[in-house]
Amino acid sequence: MRHIALPGRLSREDPDLSPRQRDVLFAVVREHGRSARPVSSECLVTTAAIRGSAAGVRSVLAELEILGLLARSHASAGRVPSGAGYAYYVRQGLTPRPLPPDLLAELDERLRNSTRDIEDLLHEAARVLAGASFQLGLALARTLDEERLSRLELAGLSPDRVLLVLTLAGGSVRTLKLELESPLAADALADVERMLRERLTGGTVREVRDRLRSDPELARGAAVRMVSRAFADGWRDADGTTLFSAGAGRIAVQPEFAGGSQLGSLLQVIEDGPPLDRLMVETVEGHAEVRLALDEVAALSGMSLISYPLPGAPGVAVGVLGPMRMDYARAIAAVEAVGARLAAYF
Repeated sequence: MRHIALPGRLSREDPDLSPRQRDVLFAVVREHGRSARPVSSECLVTTAAIRGSAAGVRSVLAELEILGLLARSHASAGRVPSGAGYAYYVRQGLTPRPLPPDLLAELDERLRNSTRDIEDLLHEAARVLAGASFQLGLALARTLDEERLSRLELAGLSPDRVLLVLTLAGGSVRTLKLELESPLAADALADVERMLRERLTGGTVREVRDRLRSDPELARGAAVRMVSRAFADGWRDADGTTLFSAGAGRIAVQPEFAGGSQLGSLLQVIEDGPPLDRLMVETVEGHAEVRLALDEVAALSGMSLISYPLPGAPGVAVGVLGPMRMDYARAIAAVEAVGARLAAYF
């Protein structure tokens, strides 16, 4: 069963725990996060410094298990936090932990040094998130159908390859490398650029694609027809929502993926997009939300997703994905820092 939690936002479903129960639950969360193993009462008394006897702590663990906040695989095993237990911890036990100033400075520099190309920015955001959270970094690019094209430029890379630079109304940039059917001289390319600007700028991306296929003015000359066809093919290949990811090597070494098969299945889900693309934008813009014990597909079982839809940029989001025992304080701080800074580029 999937659980949703926002740090500091309490839920009516949260049980009214005693201070003792809270201390024991949060100690289990911390110890399991450190060791990735079930936590026993003896461990809590000796390692986590929970006061009292092992028998007394065992009684509290049993109470928390009855409340659904802890789970265990069999009667003699130690306990691990359940999805509900982690959700309670995120809502009521998480201590905010801002990222260190040097890491924030590095984050700013890396985004600033990226181009304004949407894909480049989002891919860099995913890499930054992976490094800052030690989990899988994710960034979601929306479809651009309703964005308006404000500027178009063509630059020759070689006689039969052209770089197309599209500036959208919000200031973001999309670049496409076009493979031409035959070489094109520089003066002919300049003429094509003027024609495309006249016919396409000011329209939405959806309208641009339609005009590339149907505008008779773009079919009159051989040069403009060839570039328009390559332009249309490039948009078709790049169309749709794209989920960027980084950091597979960081989670591959974690105990949850020791067998290897689950990691492969997880990476396939990320490559496919659904259901993560939907989950990442199904929350309030400008706020980090935690989804625990994902159950949409088997490969996400036992995973948590922290997502941050960018304010003012519908369909664009960043986040991290990892085992439920992740360091939520650090991961949430990383997602909020990257998301807030990335929003300035859209």
